[in-house]
Amino acid sequence: MKPLFVALPGNMELATALASSLDAEVATTNIRQFPDGESYLRFDTALEGRDVVIVCTLNRPDALAMPLFFAADACRDLGAASIGLVAPYLAYMRQDERFQPGEAVTSRYFSTMISRAFDWMLCVDPHLHRFARLDALYSIPSQIVHASESIAVWVASNVVNPVLVGPDSESEQWVAAVATSADLPYVILEKVRSGDRDVAVSGWQSQNWVNHTPVVLDDIISTARTMIETVEVLLRADMAAPVCIGIHGVFADNAHDDLLRAGAQQVVTCNTIPHMSNGIDVTALLAGAIATMLRT
Repeated sequence: MKPLFVALPGNMELATALASSLDAEVATTNIRQFPDGESYLRFDTALEGRDVVIVCTLNRPDALAMPLFFAADACRDLGAASIGLVAPYLAYMRQDERFQPGEAVTSRYFSTMISRAFDWMLCVDPHLHRFARLDALYSIPSQIVHASESIAVWVASNVVNPVLVGPDSESEQWVAAVATSADLPYVILEKVRSGDRDVAVSGWQSQNWVNHTPVVLDDIISTARTMIETVEVLLRADMAAPVCIGIHGVFADNAHDDLLRAGAQQVVTCNTIPHMSNGIDVTALLAGAIATMLRT
């Protein structure tokens, strides 16, 4: 019996592409909200005995959480043989420690709920910082898809004489991986954060990179304040307008336009979150990882 893909709202294009790559089917569903805001969900495709793959990128997790968990529970209730989660962007990885007294460590709580609802999961380059591995948080089988090689190919094909720039130490794991794949030089800057939208970046030595095109790379572009500050540092040093690459383009508020107005030559993201900036396709990487999970 063919695997069955279930697309939560906003994920149909990716779910359809993945199902096509894997000779699978896409479930027909009705997912909507009642006038009072409660979620309604109905499957019009039989689930009994099927391996179900729910596709749901989690860039707006609070709006998607209830439909996601209802969908997983309904699949189990309706007889699915297994239930996997494909979350190209995995939310609730930021608060991985209690930084102030009384704070909720939401990364642990969210991972507990996912682990209870699903049999396996995979995602693209989660924001692992204080946890070295997903299985330090998630108790179900999990797999990370790395976008570094796809990003490296894009940079090599689209940027003349690039130097990769990481805006802070947290970005180094992704910057170094792309640099290794493309055999490119890279520089890691220093960042001091004073608030969600208040950051300062320093450490650029422009004399070492004359005639290079800076490529600023980070895993997540959310408010874009870190990238904007990095772009401004580079422009003040008379560097060429930088290309900005984010694996996950969350783009809170007007972040995408703000980044372009700050002087970025181009903003490019992977298609882990649907956006006009998507230029790096990770569908084939996801399909390969799903095939592995379905075989185990």
